[in-house]
Formats: sequence, structure tokens, C-alpha cells
Amino acid sequence: MSEYNILVVDDDKEIRNALKIYLSNEGMNVFLASDGKESLEIIEANEIHLVLMDIMMPKMDGIQATLEIRQKKDIPIIILSAKGQDKDVILGLNVGADDYISKPFNFLELIARVKSNLRRYLKYDNYQKDKEELEIEIRGLILNPKTSEVFVNGNQVHLTPIEFKILRLLMENKNITFSIQEIYEKVWKEPFYNSENTVAVHIRRIREKIEINPKEPMYLKVVWGVGYKIEK
Repeated sequence: MSEYNILVVDDDKEIRNALKIYLSNEGMNVFLASDGKESLEIIEANEIHLVLMDIMMPKMDGIQATLEIRQKKDIPIIILSAKGQDKDVILGLNVGADDYISKPFNFLELIARVKSNLRRYLKYDNYQKDKEELEIEIRGLILNPKTSEVFVNGNQVHLTPIEFKILRLLMENKNITFSIQEIYEKVWKEPFYNSENTVAVHIRRIREKIEINPKEPMYLKVVWGVGYKIEK
């Protein structure tokens, strides 16, 4: 994985250095930043494939940095959250982060999350190329697998890569209810582990983008106690 550039953003020098050691041992190139502002400068000057983003930092926090990165880049962003930062984690996912891991973290789990997100990102352009990629339409909701575009009643809506994959999974399997665990494992391509919030936040974001009234969804329905589905 020596061709992969990972950016670690954290104001704790010991955490930055520890992550650099573990990631470098996996053959990755590691860039370090101590705040959000510095992370934006590094991304502007280098090809970064994945970002590990702390939340509480000086000058510019991780939430604002994630928001600004997402305006220009679709690279995976994994939030590094301290205990008691659940609200900030949800906010981070809302503004475009792909995943999160809590501090203190297990370094082996973190490495696994990094590799999983890298695989998804780097293979995204070839996502299911072996399948016939036809437009999927359900009552004015159109998903185009070739162009990664989504339209609602003729108006384009912009989804993150993870949001697009979730919506595609549900639209390709109309009327089939998927549990949160099934959605996570099929989209994130890794074992489900305490990831309920991650899926729920992405579902809510999709609803906000495709539904006229997210509180009374026409497309993305919840089946209480079971999961989610797109009704035909």
C-alpha cells in the first residue's frame, strides 16, 4: 500500500506519531497535521487518499475541516472521536465523514477501518462493472450507476459515495428490507461492529436529499424493528 497517502490530523503529537508508526508499518505514506487549517493546505498540495480527522483542535476543528474538504474532495474521512463526543461524531457524519472510531482506539481495528475505506474509495469507479448498469427509476427517483448521478423529479441531488451506495443497494432490491447490519456489511464491506449510528446518520442524510418531507418519506421507508427498504 505504499502508493496510498494517508493524512493524520490531530493536535496530540503522541497520537500523530503513533498513528504514523502503525500506518507506515503497513506500507502507507503518512502526512501529519496538527489542526484543520493545516490539513486543508496539505490536501491542496498533495494527492491524499484518506484522512483520519480529530474533532477538537485549535485554529480549525475537525467538523469545519471535514465540511471544507467535502466541498472539493470525495476522499474517505474517518473521524477520531474522544469519549463523550457522540454529538460531534453525528455532526461529522452529517457534513460528510464516512466513518468514525472512538478514542482510545485499538490500532489493529483502526488499520482495518483504514484499509476497508481505501478499498471502497479506490474501487468506486469500477463498482459492479460486471453488472449491466442501467438507470433505475422508482416514481420519479432516478439513479444512474454509470454517472453516479441521482435525480428526483428531474432535479439532481448530490450524494456522497457512501450515500450513493446505500441508495443503490436499496433501489436495486426494491421492496426488500435490509437490516442496519446488512446495509453496513454490504456497503462498508467489513464486519458490523457498533455501527448503528453510522448507518442511521447516512440514511437520514439520504432522506433529507431525496424526500420532499423526510419525516413522511415516500421512497426510503423504515420497517420498525427490522430495517429499511425502498418501496416499488
